[in-house]
Amino acid sequence: MAIAIFLIFAALAVFCGLNVVLRRHPIASALWLIGVMVSLAVLYGLLGAHFLAAAQVIVYAGAIMVLFVMVIMLVNAAPERRSAASRMAQALGFPVLAGLLVSLGYVAWRAAPRAVVVTPRKGSAHDVGSALFTTYLLPFEIVSLLVLIAILGAVVLTYKEKH
Repeated sequence: MAIAIFLIFAALAVFCGLNVVLRRHPIASALWLIGVMVSLAVLYGLLGAHFLAAAQVIVYAGAIMVLFVMVIMLVNAAPERRSAASRMAQALGFPVLAGLLVSLGYVAWRAAPRAVVVTPRKGSAHDVGSALFTTYLLPFEIVSLLVLIAILGAVVLTYKEKH
């Protein structure tokens, strides 16, 4: 039963991820990204990391996606328009993508061990917090600075001088 649930939500995550990239309107892409985040939360739950699953929904599908949608609305992004360059990129993109996927698949097949047993790790708040503030403290702080810079950039882009 768990394998069926895994396959359903893995396929749903891939489907939603493809729609994030293929949609022309940025709001639609952000909404499909919520589907990816919820699917990942279910996969975390299947691995026994219930705290990570809840954090995935609350933090990423909730707070971060609200931030993304607000920034998109503040910037007033319109749907993408097709141009001659986009037709050329589309014609060349699919063969390049196929070659990239084949080469990545080959490398993953050669590098992967033959027998893999997945054992769930603890995903409690204590485990995540201790790893986040000891081993991964520097990357955590760098990400927080990047989010701050992104927010300031959105404010600067949307600022209009009053005359």
